Amino acid sequence: MDATRTPYTIGGKVVCSDGECGELARVVIDPVARRVTHLVVSPYHLEDTTHLVPVDLVDPDPAAGEITLRCDTAAFEALAGAEETEYLPDSGEGLGYTAGQAHWLPYYPLGGGLVAVTTAGTEDMEAHGAPEPQLVGYERIPAGEVQVRRGQPVIALDGPIGRVRGLVVDPRDNAVTHVLLDEGHLWGKQEITIPVTRVTDVADGIRLSLTKDEVRELPLVEIGQHG
Repeated sequence: MDATRTPYTIGGKVVCSDGECGELARVVIDPVARRVTHLVVSPYHLEDTTHLVPVDLVDPDPAAGEITLRCDTAAFEALAGAEETEYLPDSGEGLGYTAGQAHWLPYYPLGGGLVAVTTAGTEDMEAHGAPEPQLVGYERIPAGEVQVRRGQPVIALDGPIGRVRGLVVDPRDNAVTHVLLDEGHLWGKQEITIPVTRVTDVADGIRLSLTKDEVRELPLVEIGQHG
């Protein structure tokens, strides 16, 4: 195991100082500096919830065998969420409002029945045949940065070779050194680590400056395993 390299295996276990707190959902990187800036961690006990963890909170010891945070679970749960939801504005047609004057919000009165709360007041949705409220979700990451997800395609010069399993990082400066390919790639169970210097683009999958044969001949990089 190379003590200067730490794997961030997406789906791997994340541990706080007082116990397990979740699993690694995504890795946020600065594509220009090619450094990890944040981890997106999904708590075990809360569905559809994620937290944006600054990489400075990560214990850089690769011998731990898991991703360890330098905070307790209470501090972890206080971190900013990595996703937000909001209600789509409704046109207000049928209630006499113009577009932008009304937003549907769910409200359940004690007597039962669904009511629409608008900027102009409250109207009975059933009486007016109003639609159900619509939620839209979006992810919150720093401007100019990108997320790496497990399962993103990895594409050589002559075609796809597999999918992303995670990243290998130098913990001294959080620089990405290699991309890990998931099992089930073009060469089956053979472990493949691709130097980040051979990555040309991360906007639409991981694109390489290598052919399939050149990837096949890459030397094995020994690293610790997370998850």
